[in-house]
Amino acid sequence: MGTLIGFRSLCDGAIDTTTASGELIFNIFSSLAQFERRLIQERTKAGLDAARARGRSGGQKKVSSNNPKMLTAKRMHKNHGMSINDICKTLKISR
Repeated sequence: MGTLIGFRSLCDGAIDTTTASGELIFNIFSSLAQFERRLIQERTKAGLDAARARGRSGGQKKVSSNNPKMLTAKRMHKNHGMSINDICKTLKISR
């Protein structure tokens, strides 16, 4: 097969995967971490589904093309050749 690599905790010595019991503990911790990740995913999805059922939607709201800052930004870019970053800093808006 080949050389196996083990993990040995130097600080507290609680985990040593070169032994059967250490490997078991390591696998238990790994399984618990995976379980927790999936639980968080399920809860997040359930929360988003519940919010959608109440009529809520996520993300930023769309900016109207008639917005005064949007029109000013377009003019600054077209007439003055300003970069998008400079325009955003000047108008104090996000990109």
